[in-house]
Amino acid sequence: MISYIEYNEFEKVDIRVGTIIEAKENNLLNKPSLILKIDFGKKIGIKKTSAQLKKNYNIEELINKQVAAVLNFKPKQIGNLISEVLVLGFPDQDNEPILITPDKKILDGGKLY
Repeated sequence: MISYIEYNEFEKVDIRVGTIIEAKENNLLNKPSLILKIDFGKKIGIKKTSAQLKKNYNIEELINKQVAAVLNFKPKQIGNLISEVLVLGFPDQDNEPILITPDKKILDGGKLY
């Protein structure tokens, strides 16, 4: 069942595109993940996050990949890291994330509308 919201509620969520500039394994968590540094352009800068992407991505293919992320959630402690953004994805058949990425190069920091 769909739960409807008003458009102005959606506008409060700040979803932007950024380029992954660094990715490294974080095996200190119960479910191993990757720590990502994402460049959101000059106005926003570089943000860090932890994402459970190891089933579908290796580090090399993530570098320079553009991804969609929510920027205005409160920072969250995830193991030994403060996650500053939430990267967005859809579940595959095994309920593992597939990242949302633009099909053409976008200026880092571009806002979803």
